Amino acid sequence: MIADFFKRLTAAKDAPLDAGDARLALAALLVRVARANDDYTTSEIAKIDVILVRHYPDLDANAAAALRAEAEEIEDTAHDTIKFTRSIKDAVDLEDRMEVVEALWELVLADGERDHEEEGALRLIAPLLGINDRDSALARQRVEAREGAK
Repeated sequence: MIADFFKRLTAAKDAPLDAGDARLALAALLVRVARANDDYTTSEIAKIDVILVRHYPDLDANAAAALRAEAEEIEDTAHDTIKFTRSIKDAVDLEDRMEVVEALWELVLADGERDHEEEGALRLIAPLLGINDRDSALARQRVEAREGAK
């Protein structure tokens, strides 16, 4: 199953990922950033599930948790961040990649602190997804404004 996912991901240069693979790719990136500081907390797990439910309204809490669990397995085996993110870049539209970066910032900022390892992982991932530093910073500002308004 995992090997099949990577085959589809790396073969998807000229065709968009199907909806299931795109969801799994986003979830795996969320897990990768949350694990960047070697402290994968229950609050981060819960935040990933919330992000997945919000981005994919057809998922309920149980389906989001199952998707995240599958993404955790994918992330365990995806040792090469560069290859993984470039494959996503080649297969996912720019607008959707911007949403991915915004979701990643939401996760990094979820506990009200900017963890250096998590932020560093996001700063590596964003350009690999074709998102420049300025657009990533704007995504962070949108998340901060949205979270501050709550």
